[in-house]
Amino acid sequence: MKTKNIIKKPKLKLIGMDGNALNLLGLARKSAKRAGWSKDQTAAVINKAMDGDYHHLLGTLMEHFDVE
Repeated sequence: MKTKNIIKKPKLKLIGMDGNALNLLGLARKSAKRAGWSKDQTAAVINKAMDGDYHHLLGTLMEHFDVE
């Protein structure tokens, strides 16, 4: 599934949170679920985020979420 099919950018609060990559991915999953994303949409973004280094992960989250 292509990640550009995702329309709604849910809010994702990262400021003040534990910056561990696994924690950030967990926060993203919860935010996506609250926004009504399908499991396939969520998995596509999470897989894309994990397909690189930490900076890639952050960039992917900023691309698909309204990061604060």
